[in-house]
Amino acid sequence: MASFSGVQQSKDLATTWSELVAGIDQIMNNLSEGLSYKKWMELYTLIYNHCTSSRMNAASTTEPLAPMNVNRGANLMGADLYSHLKTYLKTHLQTLNLDADTTSEEELLLRYVKEWDRYTSACVYVNHIFRYLNRHWVKREIDEGRKDVYEVYTLTLVTWRDYFFHFQGHGQGQTKLMSAVLRLIQKQRDGETIDTSLVKKVSESFVALGLDETDTAKGNLEAYKTYFEAPFLAKTETYYRMESEKFISENTITDYMKKAEARLLEEENRVQMYLHSDTQKPLINTCVNVLIKSHTGPIQEEFQTLLDQDKLEDLSRMYGLLSRVPESLDKLRQIFETHVRKQGLSTVEKVAESAAEAAAAEDEDEDEDAPKKKSAKKKAGEVDPKNYVDALLVVHQKFAKLCSDAFKDDTGFVASLDKACREFVNRNKVCRESSSKSPELLAKYADAVLRKSNKVAEENGMENALNNVMTVFRYVEDKDVFQKFYQMHLSKRLVFATSVSDDMEETMISKLKEACGFEFTSKLQRMFTDVGVSKDLNDQFRQQMDRTHDKEDLTDFYILVGGTAQWPLHAPNTHFNLPDDLLKTYERFQQFYSHKHTGRKLNWLFQHAKGEVKTHYVKAGKTPYTLLVTLYQLGILLQFNTATSYTHEELEGATGLNEDVLKGQLGTLVKSKLLLSSNGKIGPGSKYDLNMQFKSKKLRIKLDQPVRTEQKQESDSAHKNVEEDRKMVIQAAIVRIMKTRKAMNHSSLIAEVIQQLAARFKPQVPDIKKCIDILLEKEYIERMEDQKDMYSYIA
Repeated sequence: MASFSGVQQSKDLATTWSELVAGIDQIMNNLSEGLSYKKWMELYTLIYNHCTSSRMNAASTTEPLAPMNVNRGANLMGADLYSHLKTYLKTHLQTLNLDADTTSEEELLLRYVKEWDRYTSACVYVNHIFRYLNRHWVKREIDEGRKDVYEVYTLTLVTWRDYFFHFQGHGQGQTKLMSAVLRLIQKQRDGETIDTSLVKKVSESFVALGLDETDTAKGNLEAYKTYFEAPFLAKTETYYRMESEKFISENTITDYMKKAEARLLEEENRVQMYLHSDTQKPLINTCVNVLIKSHTGPIQEEFQTLLDQDKLEDLSRMYGLLSRVPESLDKLRQIFETHVRKQGLSTVEKVAESAAEAAAAEDEDEDEDAPKKKSAKKKAGEVDPKNYVDALLVVHQKFAKLCSDAFKDDTGFVASLDKACREFVNRNKVCRESSSKSPELLAKYADAVLRKSNKVAEENGMENALNNVMTVFRYVEDKDVFQKFYQMHLSKRLVFATSVSDDMEETMISKLKEACGFEFTSKLQRMFTDVGVSKDLNDQFRQQMDRTHDKEDLTDFYILVGGTAQWPLHAPNTHFNLPDDLLKTYERFQQFYSHKHTGRKLNWLFQHAKGEVKTHYVKAGKTPYTLLVTLYQLGILLQFNTATSYTHEELEGATGLNEDVLKGQLGTLVKSKLLLSSNGKIGPGSKYDLNMQFKSKKLRIKLDQPVRTEQKQESDSAHKNVEEDRKMVIQAAIVRIMKTRKAMNHSSLIAEVIQQLAARFKPQVPDIKKCIDILLEKEYIERMEDQKDMYSYIA
């Protein structure tokens, strides 16, 4: 490399610098004319030869940066070149003058950008020709801790900062320059088109002038933040404060929100166009404080109006703006919760009123006694379960969608929705007399969903219908009431084989188990186990009968055997004489079961039994009618195989049914016109004739519908059982708590019981007090002698 261009290998410093400075001058002042590769190589070789020379005349070395040391070799020679270059750059910049005092802001901006571009472009070339110096002498000095030595390109920037940037216009140059930049930005905010490259180059120059004094290899944003960002943010605040106050006084809140949203988007884009990325956060914070936080009150006041008008887009925009000021959302959540609760209560009230109006319309066609009974039922809150649950779902789905679409599933708004739904689901007009009405109606709705040929599932799909049940169930407080009624309806579906499918039943139980745990569904799952065992039992019984009896001597028979612990079915409230046609099968099964399970007792629930019977005395063409009847109805109809007319008293004696049950079963048969009442009434003194002229459009006639009085009794019984179960659950909770705590005061115990049982039902304080008294009597707990409001556990 010593032979490059034939340049003498070793020259004194003055000669070397005089040749070098001529090339640097050309780069710094006339770069537009170009620099040939040959020239570039000559300059590089001058520096290389000087740095690697070991025969430097000490007299020719001017102002060395370090003492002479032969052990440092070539690296020592770089100090003179570095010092001369530093002086040259200082002199060069001092000759530049932007005339900041007399030049207009716009002209100053143009000149600054022009000089910056020319200077930095030239410095890149200068840095390249001094690359050998950077790699050796500069690196050695920096490694040894010299804080005033930089790589050549960094040196050019430091020199620009110290001898040009800070000294233009007696220190006011950068202020006037920034004023020009800010004026340009304001023009853009006002809608004018500007040359954004000017702002971008000034911004980048301020960033480039930052230097970390502790590590010269790193930069910092001190110059940018001090001289660019700070005045920019101050100007931004002033601009938007004036604009927002003027705009909000002359326009609607919705228009203002659109304006604020657009401005925030503009400022985010501005960062991308010509600002440093670190400016984004303080810039947006400044805009949020001025555009949103300063006007939070008026924006919040508009929220209720937007909710009333279902303005989804505006609500989404409001949330997007106020979410930037998190504390401002609390008021919106309160308003939202109140609004949802009112909407829910209003919707349920309409359903209740609609049911009452329908009942009133029916009453007009009835006699004077019937209206009183029906009105009393409707007054008690009897509404159609489907209408009721659908009303709850409509409100929830509407506002859940609003939470999702407008409020981005914000946890605070979702919590407000849940709280509001919990209120109107458990405390509405239908639930006025009892909060347990909602879980009861929900259980009936679930029963309708899971029955064969249900309209609910046909409309929405089975999986969706089950999810809807769980949606409402989540808000029900008295989950134990739902459990009791669901269990009761499930038992009927299983007994009468009316389930839409076993898979759907199991899916529903899985959903309940996931929501409430294994204990909640354990009885439901055991009921399904009993059904499976009963299928095997029937097969075994049928096989035995086929082996021991003729087919003509067998009745088509199926029985469901369930454990009393898990089936919510009660003993019949009337005696019943089985017809002779069924008595043989009854006795055979009793004997078969007793032989198979020694020690078990079968309690027959005839009130839940059903059967089919054909009318051979009257036919639809050549085909007899098939009647689907209850076992009690079957017992009555089979009497007419021996005679065509019976008095009320004769049927009562033959069937063994009590008066109330007999009247209910006869009422259905007379209403269907299978039997004709002699006096048009049902009861003692009436005579019933078999209708020999009976006709129907259907071949299969369903008469096994439950009687209203039976449904009411079942409902009352279920509620009574819930109350009894709750007493035991509360007592168990108290004992469990006291066993753990050993001693506890009265108020804390009550609070702990409520907290533990909240997931199952909401216990009332008087009920808890009664249970405490019961446990005191049973000596599970006792009052402490010194403190009467304290209880202690008795081991």
